[in-house]
Amino acid sequence: MKFILVFGPQAVGKMTVGHELEKITDLKLFHNHMTIDLVTPFFDYGTKEGKRLVNLFRQEIFEAAAKSDMYGMIFTFVWAFNQQGDWDYVEKVCNLFETNGATVFFVELEADVDERLERNKTAHRLEHKPSKRNLEWSEQDLLKSMDKYRLNSLEGEIKKENYIRINNKNMSAEEVAQIIKEKFQL
Repeated sequence: MKFILVFGPQAVGKMTVGHELEKITDLKLFHNHMTIDLVTPFFDYGTKEGKRLVNLFRQEIFEAAAKSDMYGMIFTFVWAFNQQGDWDYVEKVCNLFETNGATVFFVELEADVDERLERNKTAHRLEHKPSKRNLEWSEQDLLKSMDKYRLNSLEGEIKKENYIRINNKNMSAEEVAQIIKEKFQL
């Protein structure tokens, strides 16, 4: 089992790269909005109940996948590096997979804010993420999060052997997926 954690700020291309990586490997994509958008019609993700349900669904899927004979899973995540809770969550999820014999790979994507604001409006993103279709709200959320959270790591902060950081501003999702596949021999 291989567990690929693709992380970076909103609209950096995590899901799109995940879709492309899924096409060229036997990995299955589990992007973070699959659970967020499942719960949102009932409970806003920002509420206590919304977060509880999102985490519950994710945990159940992770546990089932980690114990399965699946080749591997790609999970996308917006990691706030200045929030200890996010570090703890990443450690918990990775530990679940590792204790079940999986190899964990870390893929960090980065692009400047102007590029991310453009990507925030793409048809592919809006098709797969219903909660992002209110573009005014989504853009403001993206900009406000930059004031509150540090969404890319500092140089040397990620100390994992299986780690790659890619500035994908001028790259297609297909190119990024190919780099990840080759780097980690997926």
